[in-house]
Amino acid sequence: MSCPGVGARTRRRRQRRAATQATTKPIPQLGRAMMKIGIIGSGEIGGSLARRLSKLGHQVSIANSRGPGSLADLAAETGARAVTVHEAARSGEIVFVAIPAFKIADLPKDLFDEVDADVAVVETGNYYPQERDGRIDPIEQGMAESRWVANQLGRPVLKAINNLHWRSLLDGGKPAGTPGRIALPVSGDNAAHKARVIRLFDELGYDGVDAGPLDESWRQQPGTPVYAANLDTDGVRKALAEASPERKPEFRGALNSSIGKP
Repeated sequence: MSCPGVGARTRRRRQRRAATQATTKPIPQLGRAMMKIGIIGSGEIGGSLARRLSKLGHQVSIANSRGPGSLADLAAETGARAVTVHEAARSGEIVFVAIPAFKIADLPKDLFDEVDADVAVVETGNYYPQERDGRIDPIEQGMAESRWVANQLGRPVLKAINNLHWRSLLDGGKPAGTPGRIALPVSGDNAAHKARVIRLFDELGYDGVDAGPLDESWRQQPGTPVYAANLDTDGVRKALAEASPERKPEFRGALNSSIGKP
């Protein structure tokens, strides 16, 4: 979950730097298969994923809109490979798309062309029309945010991690069976992809909850009971069941705005 405040970019950058001082290079984990993982987006969520997954020993490739050269520090810190967005899309068994909603439409239209259908694509974003993204009409008219993303990418996606603050992603994981372990809902239409992502979340220290098909992913959008709540498995299931498809006023876009223009 990433919800930027006006003029806070420098402060957040300092907070991220301070929060990751103890991050180490990849630590191989015996008895567990390492995966190749692509990440598109190097902000709060993308950067936290790169740090956590690299430390677990996975082979991480990360990209952003500014190019591999802008990721030299992160690559040196984590051991992740800095690549182009096309390379990141083709670099993993799982590819995370962790960029703001208004930037989704700017991604190359051929980004996932020729990427094997077995690759799970996870979109982690949220639609913030008033603070960042401007109005996106199909979402305002009732389309699930991640369905809109899937349409833009021309590729089936899963929705996950969007309800988790980046600090909780960076340091909130706990061993399996720990009381109060945070659970993450995963929405999507491919059961095998869901199972793979849920296994990865378990490695990161979170329980995964199958949250139903992608068109039901509105149950975990901003303003719903599960959003930013850090609930356990039972709490997530209850919150998903109690969610309403009606968007709250603070998460609706103005009629005279457009994508990227709040």
